[in-house]
Amino acid sequence: MTMNSNIEHLKETFEMLPDWEERYRYIIDLGRQLEPLGDHERNEASRVRGCMSQVWLVADASDDDRLHFRGDSDAHIVRGLIGVLLTIYSDKTPQEIADLDINQIFADLNLEQHITMNRRNGLYSMVETIENTAQRHLTS
Repeated sequence: MTMNSNIEHLKETFEMLPDWEERYRYIIDLGRQLEPLGDHERNEASRVRGCMSQVWLVADASDDDRLHFRGDSDAHIVRGLIGVLLTIYSDKTPQEIADLDINQIFADLNLEQHITMNRRNGLYSMVETIENTAQRHLTS
């Protein structure tokens, strides 16, 4: 799937679900589908600061300059939010990531209004980590 089709699929799935209880189940299910991180990848270098839960994000660069992200958390809903972000960002070029309007995507998903302030802050810390990783790859 292309970046836009991943995002459109996510939006369509959210719209299809009748209420936020169902959407939370879907988000948690996305978290269950995350690729596992090795114990050695759960370290200070991969830990996301600004999250109430423990969160780790790892980026692997491919030969064609795409960034493949993997992540994990000790909280189910946060793992699901990682799943949402990886659906949006993973396997994209650094430029595609830089060009993405994440605020518009979150608005389209109506996500921010349905998560707590602490989770919202953590979500944006994860976004910042992903965007900073992409920026480092753009300038290297």
